[in-house]
Amino acid sequence: MDLKNKVAIVTGAGTGIGAATAKLLATKGCRVVVNFRTSEAGAQATVAACKAAGSEALAVQGDVALDADCRRLADTAVNRWGRIDALVNNAGVTRYIDPANLEGLTLDDFHYIFGVNVFGAFQMTRAVVPHMRAVKQGAVVMVSSISGIHGKGSSMAYAVSKGALNTMTLSLARALGPEIRVNAVCPGTVMTDWGRKEKGDDYVRQGWAANERNVVLGRSIPPEEIASSIVWFIESGDTVTGSTLLIDGGQHLGPVIRPQQ
Repeated sequence: MDLKNKVAIVTGAGTGIGAATAKLLATKGCRVVVNFRTSEAGAQATVAACKAAGSEALAVQGDVALDADCRRLADTAVNRWGRIDALVNNAGVTRYIDPANLEGLTLDDFHYIFGVNVFGAFQMTRAVVPHMRAVKQGAVVMVSSISGIHGKGSSMAYAVSKGALNTMTLSLARALGPEIRVNAVCPGTVMTDWGRKEKGDDYVRQGWAANERNVVLGRSIPPEEIASSIVWFIESGDTVTGSTLLIDGGQHLGPVIRPQQ
């Protein structure tokens, strides 16, 4: 897909992977709806960077857990630019609960996490489908997680939500072809502020350091590298649908085995 003058919606684009993806799309001439729920300052900074790259962009507040907000996001894009060609379902939430603490994980935690990570991705996809079919093409990329593969992460509910998102990628790919392609990326430890607000700076830095010691490739991942793969699925993966790409430095392989000295 040639991205010049195409239109993309990126959810959760005020920070991290979403912001990096919106900016990269803009460098290719794509117009971008920068969605945010609470990070308005970050979203406005993302919009400014997109405009500096020579493309059009606008920030739109909305909670993807609410179907009405999802439909409003889609309508905003169409009312502004007349079409939707790509959707990046990046918005995600978690709660930090030790997986062994079963009593500490409540049904409310599941509802909160699934509301954004699973139901939100479905609702956003459903909202854009008629507009993609109107232009006879479309690409949807789910931002999942390695947690959905190995079952570990900030909480059991988070890992399960990402496993569900991976399965939904397969189901939607079957349902929406041939006009619309649906794929997913599963990042490992990414060098963003994810977790900083709830757990603090030390938690984030220690997580990066532990990852660099233990994964096969010995490095955490800048958000720009995840964005590059997301944009590849949209721009170049014309014959790829229903795929899940692990971008984790080998984290899914388990702890690295160092050679004996």
